[in-house]
Amino acid sequence: MNATFQLHDSPIFVGSLADSFPHWLEAESYSQVFIIADTHTQALCLPVFLEKTGLKPHPNLVVIQPGEGQKNLATCESIWQAMLAANLDRKALVLNLGGGVIGDMGGFCAATWKRGIDFVHIPTTLLAMTDAAIGGKLGVDFQGIKNIIGVFRQPAAVFVDPDFLNTLPERELRSGFAEVIKHALIGERALWEKLTDHHSAKAVLEASIGVKVRIVAEDPQEKGLRMLLNFGHTIGHAIESYFLESDDPLTHGEAIAIGMICELEGSERHKEVAAFLSSIFPHRHIPESAFSAIWGLMQQDKKNASGKVRMALPNGLPYGMKVVEPSREVVVQCLMRNNES
Repeated sequence: MNATFQLHDSPIFVGSLADSFPHWLEAESYSQVFIIADTHTQALCLPVFLEKTGLKPHPNLVVIQPGEGQKNLATCESIWQAMLAANLDRKALVLNLGGGVIGDMGGFCAATWKRGIDFVHIPTTLLAMTDAAIGGKLGVDFQGIKNIIGVFRQPAAVFVDPDFLNTLPERELRSGFAEVIKHALIGERALWEKLTDHHSAKAVLEASIGVKVRIVAEDPQEKGLRMLLNFGHTIGHAIESYFLESDDPLTHGEAIAIGMICELEGSERHKEVAAFLSSIFPHRHIPESAFSAIWGLMQQDKKNASGKVRMALPNGLPYGMKVVEPSREVVVQCLMRNNES
């Protein structure tokens, strides 16, 4: 059975693509469909998408290399060049088939092409299904800083087909689970119980999407409550960015797991949450030589104001929030305790 959420004018369909996408597309009047994928989703997900939707393979396809390292303006330029070659007009539809990188960057390219054309997300990772594809945040990394160039624009629709999860390696599934845990810690307690009681994947997926939808509906452009969705990300994004160019980068979820543990330090739930996350994510030592660079990267966080680093933390369920301004010393102490655990 499928579920449908409505976020402003953007429907989110959860279930088989065959039950939703063909009917939705038939009701629209797009001049062209332009697909953006990476080499992984081209091989593993595009055949499934075409079979379920009945679309025929066509030349309006651009394929990029996978990974966060590709989410930059140079890759955007290659996508825009492909759009130009395809002669995309303002009635065309861009279809983003992939994880968070494809959604963020493909949506950004569509939102800026001829001042904005429609796009849909077909998320193929757990991370994208529960978080990145929902809410209209689009953008790219710049000068080693995550998502610092971007726009807000809602997709025309999002199609979440759980079958794509079968294409993922275990590490990628685990990475997406960090965002589900984050939603459980900021939203309804029932989601935390579903996680700890091992409910079905579909039930957890729908509950997690429900948390994201409720918060974005109330605060679409992150002027207040939506900052809560950045819990774990102030420290986590900085750690992820620091290791991005290393020989052993962290996944997004691995970095956010560290971020959540660090940012909850001193709270009454710290011990419980740290134990749960540590049972899922491998421990990662962070060299002390990295602490200054990580603090420097935190200076670029989009929540900051008046030169102060700000972290949004859960403060009681459901949806309670407090904003704190940690000092450099506090952050260093948290990172040191991470190394001790």
